[in-house]
Parts: sequence; C-alpha cells; structure tokens
Amino acid sequence: MKLFDSELRLMELIWANAGESAKALSLLAGETIGWNKNTTYTVLNKLVEKGAVARIDPGFHCHPLIERDQVAKEETDGLIRKLFGGSRKAFFAAFLQQEKLSAGELDALREMIDRYEE
Repeated sequence: MKLFDSELRLMELIWANAGESAKALSLLAGETIGWNKNTTYTVLNKLVEKGAVARIDPGFHCHPLIERDQVAKEETDGLIRKLFGGSRKAFFAAFLQQEKLSAGELDALREMIDRYEE
C-alpha cells in the first residue's frame, strides 16, 4: 500500500492515538501539523478508502489497520528499488558514505548484522 506524505503524517497521529474520533484527530492535526478540519477529514477519508484505517461509527472513531513497521518496510523497500536498483548493499554503502557514525553507532550496526547472520 502506497501512502503519500500527508497520509503518513496523519497515520502517525492515528498510531499514537488509536481509537480516537476523527474530530479529536482533526484537533491534534491542527495543533501538530497545522491542518484545518477539512484537510484532516479529506486525508482521513482517503486512508479509510485505501484500507489503512477503519472507521467505527457512531462517532467516526479511527483504528489503524496497518502497522507502522509494515509501512516502514514497504517504504524502505520502495526507496531501495527506486534509487539503488533493489540492492541493499548499494543502499547501505551510500548511507555509510553520507553519514558520519559514532563508534557506538558502528558497534550497534555490527551487532545487528551479527544477529541477522545467526
């Protein structure tokens, strides 16, 4: 499922506030994102249509139907396919060339790789 940036921003609020009403989410979106009620409801309805959010009536309560980890994996996989020809090695190499990592961060990455190999 492809989510646009605006949909991802609202999903972050939904994941953090699962079960809240659309009205409460629109107030949160106004405070945190700067959206008005109409924008929030438009994006929310798109998420419902896509099957990312369940609308529970009465009260238009919103429950996420997709997990943050699932979306992160799909977005990451898409980025790697699009920019690195699907090569995780090329992605990782580009990341390491761009980012200056501390010794602790490098140790943590090595530890993740070691666990992956097991």
